Amino acid sequence: MKIPRIASLGRLALGGAAALALSGCISFGAKPPKTLLTLVPASTMTANTVRQAGPGQTLTILYPTAPAAISVTRVPVYEASGTISYVKGIAWNDTPSHLFQNLMSEVVAAKTGKVVVDVRQYTLDPGTRVSGSLAKFGIDAQSMQAVVVYDAILMRSGGTAIETRRFEGHASLTSINAGAGPALNQAANDVAAQVAGWVG
Repeated sequence: MKIPRIASLGRLALGGAAALALSGCISFGAKPPKTLLTLVPASTMTANTVRQAGPGQTLTILYPTAPAAISVTRVPVYEASGTISYVKGIAWNDTPSHLFQNLMSEVVAAKTGKVVVDVRQYTLDPGTRVSGSLAKFGIDAQSMQAVVVYDAILMRSGGTAIETRRFEGHASLTSINAGAGPALNQAANDVAAQVAGWVG
């Protein structure tokens, strides 16, 4: 009766050894960053605010396109030589395109009083549309500034002409580290306020 028990214990020992061996080979993803960043709008709509818009009077802000360097959640550093590196230890909690679109929608709605339609529902009544691309969204190492460059495209409701305009926002930094978040937030809010003045 003892022999099967010994065999069973042997199998358990072998199974445990195999599990330990595999644990050194299995990875459950990259090490998470120490700090996650997001964008916080400097201007927001007050609670219980009721707004109305007739057909064609709404405003839709679409997700901007972005180059590969900022189509990820890492924060790029633009070097004078033309190379790009990334800040260690920090990352966005979403892609810059999504974060910036959400920020702009809130700031533009707060500053203009317009009905800004959610981008996922704009087919109901797109009205005036703002689209464009993020040319830069990171840190300029030479000037030690957070920089946001947005090339906007405006198609007004019922119009046939398209307007384009480049917006830039900057905020100073003392060092390139995890503390870059507030400066990037300031630069993004600066651009959003400029866009609000343009479409308002």
